Amino acid sequence: VFLASDHAGFALKAELLDMARALGHEAVDLGPATFDPGDDYPDYIGPLAHRIAAEPGSFGIAIGGSGQGEAMSANRIEGARAAEYYGGDLEVVKVARQHNDANILSLGARFISGDEAAAAVQLFLDTPFSGNERHARRIEKLDHEH
Repeated sequence: VFLASDHAGFALKAELLDMARALGHEAVDLGPATFDPGDDYPDYIGPLAHRIAAEPGSFGIAIGGSGQGEAMSANRIEGARAAEYYGGDLEVVKVARQHNDANILSLGARFISGDEAAAAVQLFLDTPFSGNERHARRIEKLDHEH
């Protein structure tokens, strides 16, 4: 699993790296390596999305203030399918994996606690894509026809 953030998600990224490793995942930090309040999320989320698209079966966690810009940035890359979570019912995370085969989870660090983020990441990584034909057909259209 690859993780990247901007300044607003920097602290949460460190927590989630430790959590993912404790769960037995190989967690790779794609940056930033140091806190910079002036950084720009596309500089980190774009490379994350390219990495996920190039390595089928891999997962990404993008963390920003709201997670919105991070999801938008990731979803511009063909083959990247980012779902956003910034609190509330975790069912949306589960459905993003089961129905949409999301490969990136975008988190809003200003809207969720570390525990909420950890629960969302664990659910995201543990939930398989259903493989249902109608869902696969729709993903094919997302990835190749538009």
